[in-house]
Amino acid sequence: MIQSRRPLQQLILIFASAAFLFAGCKHKPPVASAPPPPPPPPAAKPTVTFTASPMAVDKGQSAKLTWTTTDANNVSISPEVGAVTPQGSTTVTPSDSTTYTITASGPGGSADATARVTVNAPPPPPPAKVSTWRDEFGGAVRDAYFDYDKADIRSDAQQALQQDADFLKKYPEARIVIEGHCDERGSTEYNLALGDRRANAVKAYLVNLGIPAANISTVSYGKEKPFCSESNEACWQQNRRGHLIPAQ
Repeated sequence: MIQSRRPLQQLILIFASAAFLFAGCKHKPPVASAPPPPPPPPAAKPTVTFTASPMAVDKGQSAKLTWTTTDANNVSISPEVGAVTPQGSTTVTPSDSTTYTITASGPGGSADATARVTVNAPPPPPPAKVSTWRDEFGGAVRDAYFDYDKADIRSDAQQALQQDADFLKKYPEARIVIEGHCDERGSTEYNLALGDRRANAVKAYLVNLGIPAANISTVSYGKEKPFCSESNEACWQQNRRGHLIPAQ
């Protein structure tokens, strides 16, 4: 009887040991790990504003470039300017119309903008004025003066008319009027007739020097249009003349 219990006890011990071992070999549940941190947000893309003032200048004048950027650590302007601060202004003096480009870059990428400065073309020079005989007439032509109550061409008048003839030959297209003038003495009718003789005497002398008669007309004003209004010989001498003017 005692021997029959021993195998049973041994069997019980075997089962107990197995249960103990089985219990010790059970896997513990895994410990949950912390979730990974979220990725950082992407860097902001740079922005840039860029202006030129004034937008148009004359050659030799300057314009002001002004800019503002965000999220940029490298800013440059081309042409000519180069690296600049993230915001600021600078003065440029382009010799020709120029488009300036600003480029702003940073961790988030790059951005650019343009501003154009137009250089106005200088106006063309005025055309060279072509001198005409009328432009030179006043400085080149001289009057012929007469003695009292005379219509004869004096020696000084001959020299003056020679100069006039030389000028008129340079400009064969010139047309002139010879006015006959007198001093205040004598009647109106008499002086009108005397002025006519004087004007025609000047014309005849110029024609004799080679000036076409068709280029010359005459008129007498007598004493009606004096050059000097004082009543003395010096003044009267100024009024006794054959006066040359351009024809209209």
